[in-house]
Amino acid sequence: MKQNLRFLVLIAASAGFTGPLLAQPSCKDCGIVQSVNAIQQQGQSSGVGMVAGGVVGGVVGHQFGGGRGNTVATIAGAGLGAVAGNKIEKNTKTRTSWSVAIRMDNGTLRTFNYSSQPAVVAGERVKLVDGGKRLALVAS
Repeated sequence: MKQNLRFLVLIAASAGFTGPLLAQPSCKDCGIVQSVNAIQQQGQSSGVGMVAGGVVGGVVGHQFGGGRGNTVATIAGAGLGAVAGNKIEKNTKTRTSWSVAIRMDNGTLRTFNYSSQPAVVAGERVKLVDGGKRLALVAS
């Protein structure tokens, strides 16, 4: 059986056939995209949002009630405003990055992170450019 297969490969090669019987040369920087995932990274708070929210919340809270009720409303408004201001600041600073997993021709799985959305989707054949800083589509 082995000899028959070798014979067929020899005949195909001599006839110029380069179909699936003969292995195509492997590209060391090529692979198939396995997945493209967006990753949300919540921003860090500097405290500015908390302070600003506390001040605004305190001013708004001060508008309600009288006597002790006014004091309680002012304190509650400041506390709620601080929490809201902190959350708003974090949401404003949220960043999105993209993680691309590629099954390389040699069988290894490599993952690359990009700050802008790459123009590839799962299943496409790509070649790494500049060590993976960019991806180029490869005709299959």
